[in-house]
Amino acid sequence: MTAPAPPSPTPVPRPGAVYFLGRVVLRPLFWVLYRPRIVGRANLPERGPVLLASNHLAALDTVIIPTSASRPVQFLIKSSYFTGPGILGRFKRWFFTSIGGVPVHRSTGRDARAALDAGSSILRAGNVFAVFPEGTRSRDGKLHAGHGGAAWMARDTGAAVVPVGLIGTGTAKPLSHLLPGRRRLEVRFGEPLDLADLEGVPDGKARREITERMMAAIARLSGQERSGTVNATSRD
Repeated sequence: MTAPAPPSPTPVPRPGAVYFLGRVVLRPLFWVLYRPRIVGRANLPERGPVLLASNHLAALDTVIIPTSASRPVQFLIKSSYFTGPGILGRFKRWFFTSIGGVPVHRSTGRDARAALDAGSSILRAGNVFAVFPEGTRSRDGKLHAGHGGAAWMARDTGAAVVPVGLIGTGTAKPLSHLLPGRRRLEVRFGEPLDLADLEGVPDGKARREITERMMAAIARLSGQERSGTVNATSRD
């Protein structure tokens, strides 16, 4: 693992009062609506930078992970939520800024690098940052190939990488767990990946190996079939 890069001068987005109030309200509400089964929560280190790498099945994922984790969790969020016009646009900008969201553009180059830098700054501050290495949610239920951004942040900051497997979020409906035969929604936190053997390995090779270990761990936790290809089934 390379040495962590020096701190960025850019202010680090942090969750505000809205985030913590939301967790107080949403945790019991989600328990009633979905009764999620949470497995391995103790695998999330109690302190220090942690990169959560999860599969992605539904919009619900960005809420169920923070309400299931033992520490505050920040996410990349589509930049359009920060730039909308009018009263609704201002409300969205205020809300997503208040929960510590990091805007990300669906593009490559400087915008994508800026999002990675923002994620790294959150990790260097000792916080928990969650990503979906597939880049977008899966509509066919398969686990698609991971992009290299998550591995880049792990390599850049030395953060602990904790895989997360979500089960049932793509089909879960409020109170559906009360129906006979319906499987409960599950959030599975895996053990932090052991990356010690990648010390001194060239960056490109190390990032590819971290990405592969990440996706393999997610597949074991989620039970998904791996497609072996980049996800092109969704744009959200």
